[in-house]
Amino acid sequence: MIDVLLLGTGGMLPLPARWLSSLLVRCRGELTLFDCGEGTQIPWQRTGWGFRRLGAICLSHVHADHVAGLPGLLHAVANAGRTEPVALYGPVGTAATVAGLRVIAPKLPYELRVTELGDERFDLPGGLTGLAAPGKHGLPVLAYRVGAARARRFSPEQARALGVPLPLWRPLQRGEAVRWDGGKAAPAEVLGPPRRGVALGFVTDTRPVPGIAELVRGVDLLVCEANYGDPADAAKAAEWGHMTFAEAAALARDAAAKALWLTHFSPALTEPEAFLEEATTVFPATTIGFTGLTTTLSFLKEEGVG
Repeated sequence: MIDVLLLGTGGMLPLPARWLSSLLVRCRGELTLFDCGEGTQIPWQRTGWGFRRLGAICLSHVHADHVAGLPGLLHAVANAGRTEPVALYGPVGTAATVAGLRVIAPKLPYELRVTELGDERFDLPGGLTGLAAPGKHGLPVLAYRVGAARARRFSPEQARALGVPLPLWRPLQRGEAVRWDGGKAAPAEVLGPPRRGVALGFVTDTRPVPGIAELVRGVDLLVCEANYGDPADAAKAAEWGHMTFAEAAALARDAAAKALWLTHFSPALTEPEAFLEEATTVFPATTIGFTGLTTTLSFLKEEGVG
């Protein structure tokens, strides 16, 4: 399962009651951060999740409201006692930007490994798998999909019937064929059909291009920018590479997402709740994001085929 915590929902600049858009994900106790605007470590401190287990940072793009908090956050992680490497992912241009920010955070007790992504899969802490796709903004931007796979159900009864020694059960559960004195077994003989995992989409600072809908298809939760609430701002959204509430909701609908959290509100949008109906008319399972909003994406109790 995946724990999800929204740290901030603002775009462009932080407001007294609104931190910049950032999202924290936890799986098996390990943390991944999505975007790191100015002051990200401050709302994080109030969550009780701690900094020590941060193993990866995924940046959507390198505009200041998504990266300017990195030096402070990197120091917070260092002060928490981390010495293991931290992976940092982002689009083309990320390495140079991070290098510039590191001028004021040059010495860390851990290695910061920066990778510029295309559309390849990559690994995240806690056994999560990441996938990115390009968006459409004023500079390179990535949308992300994060998933936790679910193991196929293991049948002890079938393993016993085949005579598999108990120490070889775990390799079979991992999908490995096994041999022992007088016998052999393949995973297909003791494992049930594939089961659906859980997945999260993080999309910000982009127009709703078709590739993003494919990237986040069927996610359990889509966390998506909604810079403008008023439909009268649709032309402005198109000009600046953002989305309206209705466009974010249409993306969730077209991708068959199960739930939608709206985030990355313009500083001029002081009351996002006033425009909630613009989204729920299109996609009813919509929530206006706020700092501290959290959920857990859990595996279905019933059997399913992924």
